[in-house]
Amino acid sequence: MHPNPSDAPAATVADLSETELLARIFPLLAPANATIVGPGDDAAVVASPDGRTVVSTDVLVEDRHFRREWSSGYDVGWRAAMQNLADVAAMGAVPTAFVVALALPGDVEVGWVEDLARGLSDAAAPWGAGVVGGDLSGGPATVVAVTVHGSLEGRDPVLRSGARPGDVVVHAGVRGRSAAGLALLSAGLGAAGSRDLDAVRAGYLRPVAAVDAGLAASRGGARAMIDVSDGLVRDARRLAAASGVTLALDEPLDVFADEAALLAPAAASLGDPALVRAWILTGGEDHGMLAVLPPDVELPPGFRAIGAVLDRAEDEVLVAGQPASRGGGWDHFGGTART
Repeated sequence: MHPNPSDAPAATVADLSETELLARIFPLLAPANATIVGPGDDAAVVASPDGRTVVSTDVLVEDRHFRREWSSGYDVGWRAAMQNLADVAAMGAVPTAFVVALALPGDVEVGWVEDLARGLSDAAAPWGAGVVGGDLSGGPATVVAVTVHGSLEGRDPVLRSGARPGDVVVHAGVRGRSAAGLALLSAGLGAAGSRDLDAVRAGYLRPVAAVDAGLAASRGGARAMIDVSDGLVRDARRLAAASGVTLALDEPLDVFADEAALLAPAAASLGDPALVRAWILTGGEDHGMLAVLPPDVELPPGFRAIGAVLDRAEDEVLVAGQPASRGGGWDHFGGTART
């Protein structure tokens, strides 16, 4: 009797050479629009039409930022792209190209790596920001390091330091979904099937960065902006410190009432309704845009007003008139980092 091919174990990266693995990956990666020389040489060549390039790097480490039992390769590739797309968009730049480095244990299935490539490619496709090169290495855990390049298209970069008293604080994108999804998965409530909970699970596994909103804010006169990757309060404090001002945020359950309603079933399933407010204020990895606009500028598409810029006071961030707690949010080395 011949063995059934479907019963054969899936191929792992240990079964292939580096050249063979790359040959499986490259066809899955859409080319970047800005590519002059793509993968295959010692380095890529990417066009930079106005002579400036915006560059940012992020790393996803297995069992710190994701777990393979929760996340498909596609999920991890998608997340890796989104967090980098958000960074360049927060500077007002259009994403143009990625460089990706992978460290892989030998037991990782080749199909998982192929799915990672698909996730990266699909997430970046709307802006034509394909993968132009990278590196492969073996290692004790899966590590995905992504560097993104972006073009300012002749505009000045939007920095964190431009907020002025009297400006309006605005936000685009979702709030708290990634943190809620992580909480559900950590509690063993990760199985799909409940419509009330699927959106927050997806918010963690495949967040959607507010890239177009960031570009619209840049084109519409934003004075300052930041990607909300580590929590609304934590990133608001960074923007306030850079600008030398205080950000006074309105009551989150009011300005984010729609998000609060979506998060409520997840909090109820965990037995703590107070989690909704905490997720909105301190949840990381939603990759929305926190921006500051002059008071006479029309809100760009996708944004809502959530507060005001005040003269620098004792506290850098106020929430509903009260000093914001310094706890919460994502900190890689301060005790709040988690998968």
